[in-house]
Amino acid sequence: MQVSYGRGVQLTRFTDLGLRVVMRLAASPGGGGLTTSQVADQMSIPYTHTAKVVVRLRELGMVEARRGRGGGLTITEAGLHTSVGTLARALEGDEEVVTCEGDHPCPLRSGCRLRSALRRAQIAFYDSLDEVTIADLIQAPTGPTLLELSVPVRA
Repeated sequence: MQVSYGRGVQLTRFTDLGLRVVMRLAASPGGGGLTTSQVADQMSIPYTHTAKVVVRLRELGMVEARRGRGGGLTITEAGLHTSVGTLARALEGDEEVVTCEGDHPCPLRSGCRLRSALRRAQIAFYDSLDEVTIADLIQAPTGPTLLELSVPVRA
């Protein structure tokens, strides 16, 4: 998770893309049938980024991918019913918001209360996302909007 002072918590781009990919697949009749390239084009995401996200989503059991004729990406039942918090945690990792150690450790690390306060806030953030599933995210108006996406015309 990236720290963003003044704007609240900010997810990484990878997590954002992962959530958008599963939302797009969840909105499709039958849960998918789109290729990685089609999803990338429709969601205005570079293909290489989309392919990396799809690999991770497959590892997590959120998406199935089949090659060849009649293949494509399909969201799994687990993917459809997983909570946004669970998926965000899996894509983000469980790192703390701030790092007090490393090459330039914080001189306050032995007596600072900020780290634990930020960790509690991070947990509360994910806990609030646990109340929402991917299926919830595609309810109207989002689902119909996702189905209306088309490949952008390139100049």
